[in-house]
Amino acid sequence: MAKFSWEATSAEGIRKKGVIDAASPDEARKRLRSMNLEPVSVSRSLSSIEITIPRLSGIPMKTLVVFTRQLATMIDAGLPLVQCLDILGTQEPDLEFKKIIMGVKAHVETGGTLADGMKKYPKAFDTLFVSLVQAGEVGGILDTILNRLAAYVEKNQKTKQKVQAALKYPTFVSVAAVVIVGFMLWKIVPQFAGMFKSLGGAELPALTAMVVAASEWFVNHIIIILLIATGAVVGFTLFKKSKFGISFLDKVALRLPVIGDLIRKSAVARFTRTLGTLISSGVPIMEALDVVARSAGNVHIEAAIMHTRAKVAEGHNIAGPLGETKIFPSMVVQMVGVGESTGALDVMLTKIADFYDDEVDVAVDSLTSLMEPLLMIVIGGSVGVVLISMYLPIFGMADNLSRKQ
Repeated sequence: MAKFSWEATSAEGIRKKGVIDAASPDEARKRLRSMNLEPVSVSRSLSSIEITIPRLSGIPMKTLVVFTRQLATMIDAGLPLVQCLDILGTQEPDLEFKKIIMGVKAHVETGGTLADGMKKYPKAFDTLFVSLVQAGEVGGILDTILNRLAAYVEKNQKTKQKVQAALKYPTFVSVAAVVIVGFMLWKIVPQFAGMFKSLGGAELPALTAMVVAASEWFVNHIIIILLIATGAVVGFTLFKKSKFGISFLDKVALRLPVIGDLIRKSAVARFTRTLGTLISSGVPIMEALDVVARSAGNVHIEAAIMHTRAKVAEGHNIAGPLGETKIFPSMVVQMVGVGESTGALDVMLTKIADFYDDEVDVAVDSLTSLMEPLLMIVIGGSVGVVLISMYLPIFGMADNLSRKQ
């Protein structure tokens, strides 16, 4: 809620001023009219303006799930929708999401639907969310749809987090290895090199000479290296945002060994669960495929789903076009075909999603067990080579001293 300064005229024509609490200017005007006052001007009170840092990402999934479940419980208990939104908005600790809820409430109060109100806030409610809410309103089963939606969001988020964790781990360890080796070449190796020079002109072992030369080159060109690294990061960031870059990286991601298989399984799980949830909620198949395509997360998978949608519009079934794309495994295509022929497509899609969720768990565990020893060998080997190269001359000097004695 926010405070609005207002000016209005009473039924007797008397001009009045004041401050009123409301979610929006429209709601403030509506409240004034309910008090038999005709608004002249309504503006946000300066004392209530909050300075907030805009959130780059959307609303946290946990917050959205809690809101969805609570809204479903209240509607199931028979509370009016406006009252439900008012209660949830008032008690919401997330200020940004609080404003969104109150904005949706203001829209519903003016006679709009819940789905249309949510459509105004795509950062909080995506196309899938809005489509399901719309289907629930049309079918009169909004509470059931919201519970189903909350379960979907939770499962989808868990799968997404597992895949992200599996991909972030090797990236983090690789960056850590580069930083550690770079620091050693920049600070530690030059100290050993200076010590070796002060001890005389004895010839250094080949490995030590190579590492010292690498360190000297690194120190002499460190500014250029940092500039190149920064340019590479900026260039890659811009590249992956371009249309060609998105298509190229998505294609590479699907073809990578081990990781590509994990991404494909995750995409299949997301596709089947999303489509199954939409169909079981009464969303028309064409609209459902359109929503699923836009939430695919990979342009090539999106293109495959849109190809399937186009074929379905021509009168084909779903399984045949899915098989033509060569994106989805044959088992998935066959099970979808069985679901279509038996009239239980939504049930079959949910079973496929559960199966591939388990497959993602196994793939993540396999990737982790494979990457951990490999990365440890790389990091340990890199650091070990530098350290051994620095101690080789010391071992040589100690051996010479023992021989002289």
